[in-house]
Amino acid sequence: MSSERTPLIAKVRVAEPRPRYPHAVLRRFCTVALASILIWFFIGVAISMTLLPDGSSHHHHDDKWTWPGHPKRKLSYEQLQRVLLDNPSSRRAEEWSRYYTAGPHLAGKNYSQAVWTKNKWEEFGIKSDIVSYDVYLNYPVDHRLALLEKEKHAHGASTWKVSYEASLTEDVLDEDPSTSLPNRVPTFHGYSASGNVTGPVVYVNYATYQDFEDLIRANVTLKGKIAIARYGGIFRGLKVKRAQELGMLGVILYSDPGDDGKNTEENGEKSYPDGPARHPSSVQRGSVQFLSVSPGDPTTPGYASKPGVPRQPVDTAIPSIPSVPISYLDALPILKALNGHGPKADDFNKYWTRNTGLQYKGVHYNVGPTPDDVVVNLYNEQDYVYTPLWNVIGVINGTIPDEVVVVGNHRDAWIAGGAGDPNSGSAVLNEAIRSFGEAIRQGWKPLRTIVFASWDGEEYGLVGSTEWVEDYMPWLKDATVAYVNTDVSVRGTYLSPNAAPLLDNVIHAVTAAIQSPNQTVPGQTVHDVWDKRIRTMGSGSDFTAFQDFAGIPCLDIGFTARSDEPVYQYHSNYDSFHWMEKFGDPGFVYHRTMAQVISLITAQLADLPIIPFRAADYAHALDRYVKQVEDKLDEALSPSTELTTAPLLNDEAYFELRSSTRKSFASLASSSSDSSVESFKISLKRLHEALRKLTARATELDKHADELKQKLEQHVPWWKWPAKLKLGSKIREVNTKYKYLERSFLFEEGLDGRPVFKHVVFAPGLWTGYAGAVFPGLMESIDAQDWTNAERWVDIIESRLKNAAHRL
Repeated sequence: MSSERTPLIAKVRVAEPRPRYPHAVLRRFCTVALASILIWFFIGVAISMTLLPDGSSHHHHDDKWTWPGHPKRKLSYEQLQRVLLDNPSSRRAEEWSRYYTAGPHLAGKNYSQAVWTKNKWEEFGIKSDIVSYDVYLNYPVDHRLALLEKEKHAHGASTWKVSYEASLTEDVLDEDPSTSLPNRVPTFHGYSASGNVTGPVVYVNYATYQDFEDLIRANVTLKGKIAIARYGGIFRGLKVKRAQELGMLGVILYSDPGDDGKNTEENGEKSYPDGPARHPSSVQRGSVQFLSVSPGDPTTPGYASKPGVPRQPVDTAIPSIPSVPISYLDALPILKALNGHGPKADDFNKYWTRNTGLQYKGVHYNVGPTPDDVVVNLYNEQDYVYTPLWNVIGVINGTIPDEVVVVGNHRDAWIAGGAGDPNSGSAVLNEAIRSFGEAIRQGWKPLRTIVFASWDGEEYGLVGSTEWVEDYMPWLKDATVAYVNTDVSVRGTYLSPNAAPLLDNVIHAVTAAIQSPNQTVPGQTVHDVWDKRIRTMGSGSDFTAFQDFAGIPCLDIGFTARSDEPVYQYHSNYDSFHWMEKFGDPGFVYHRTMAQVISLITAQLADLPIIPFRAADYAHALDRYVKQVEDKLDEALSPSTELTTAPLLNDEAYFELRSSTRKSFASLASSSSDSSVESFKISLKRLHEALRKLTARATELDKHADELKQKLEQHVPWWKWPAKLKLGSKIREVNTKYKYLERSFLFEEGLDGRPVFKHVVFAPGLWTGYAGAVFPGLMESIDAQDWTNAERWVDIIESRLKNAAHRL
């Protein structure tokens, strides 16, 4: 019976569908169109009335008329610049440095510093909040490194004896209070694996990809051995990654004084604290995450580490073999145990004899391995936990709601001090924020919103900044004009900027407006004493997610040390307030200068009516990058050029070359006679053609921007408000094109094998980690001799270049 019932819904009578009246469709269209027009109108009004209250962006303080309800800007840009130049103080920077270096502040263990920073910023007049994420980190429990020798007894039996037990600590110095803190941080590697391994040891030079290739060609056994490698050149995690891939049991990393420049004990200089040379017990801590593959929390690649989110396996992001950092003092007995075993460094090539700084201590730099009766025991125990970390975010709201400038520095350190890394940057950022607070007190409001960030977790793998970018990605992509980063703001006197080409113009303009602390010639500006070199963006600091994930143009800047300046005790207990006060920046004068630099860069980006980008600079740089790809291909196809016989290069070029995955140039040439190579070579011409159109459009945009700047200088009476509105609308259009240009170079699928890196122009080198690679898809395809994939990347890059030209 029930099966025969008519469904209830069939009994409900429903009216026939009513056709929509044409005027209703028209009315809806008009409503949407009018709303859109009004939104643009009011944005245009806001811009034009903000920029042009009296017909000039230079006379806000003389304004007799403002748009009803709109706050009067009491400071002109020139007056703002004066505040930002006059307000930063060496004394205040020293005060902030003293606070930040007073105790340990590892990632996830510095909440009191986060609260102090937030309160201090609010005291300066900047509304601030703490934004937390639950992330996966490790903390040290125990470790051991011992050199063991087999001792034979008269009755034929044998036992192992400890011939050397590494201290794995740094000396306490009476002159430096940071070194004797009872809660100082042990030596360890972030994201290192726990393990207890024993085996013969092999010296692997800098542990670059080509260093390992040299060892393989020389038939040096690597599997089942423990590597000892010198720090330098490439990110430490990639040294461990390659050793792991080749079946090695563990990795020991030490700092060789040969890489310290002129100030070494071998050259007669005294070591810290009595002189500028490295202290023999100095240990470089640091992360061994595979940074060039996936920075951020390794359990949440591509999304923010919020409580309750799914967690991914970490096998491809962090090592599975143990590693420890040691001083060169602890490295000496192990390196000497290699004397006489296996080839010597100078049996390979000039890349193995570069900066070998312990020969005067009796080290022969033999490769090994040590014989089976001389082994190393490496024990490493780490506690892995999920723990909160805390970013401090401060905001100055601007007049234009969807144009934002982000300025950041990280707060966490491997040690109690960290006077250079990161707290020279923390002190500088505080001074910049205090200066902007003074401008606000005088009635200033920026055109664009400024977001200040004190990141946590940078040292482990850019964790705090990466999670924040992943969390706010849609808003950042829509609104952000640029990200300005300072990490080690001061460790010497040599200005070292890295930037997307859009920002080159800003660096030149700002440095030319600031007096240099180095007054060898009175009146010199920072620009006068700078070599004018701007490096490409790689990785190793908090700009990475902004540049490579979100397509936001970035700038990273600080004063680094020359080879003749005091050795910077990187990631060691000796990167302390005492070192900074005595050797790094006596008087904290470079801290003050960098606060001025950061402040003026931020002001230019946030408060100039037209965003001070130069699109043509970017287009010209892209053309140079394509030529670099062509040069690399030509070198690769030349049978006379070998990796082992190329000219000795500067550090950057050296490690770029040694991080190549090519087997050899000659073998590449012999295997590349088919048409696929020629087809790829011809296809590169398409990129030049696409760049010609992009260059023309970029030049046209810059010219239009210059014309608008000239109009801004002209007096426009108040009653010509329609002209002001039209000019404001044109400025809005130009700024929007500048803002989105960098986003044009994102490829959603990402780079081969590392999908989180979506920028087709810039990425950290796959086997460098720090240094920036240009057109990485092409460069890596050449190394892999994969010409089909190389042409695929030509297609991808060409589409991105055309996309950029279309947007302009």
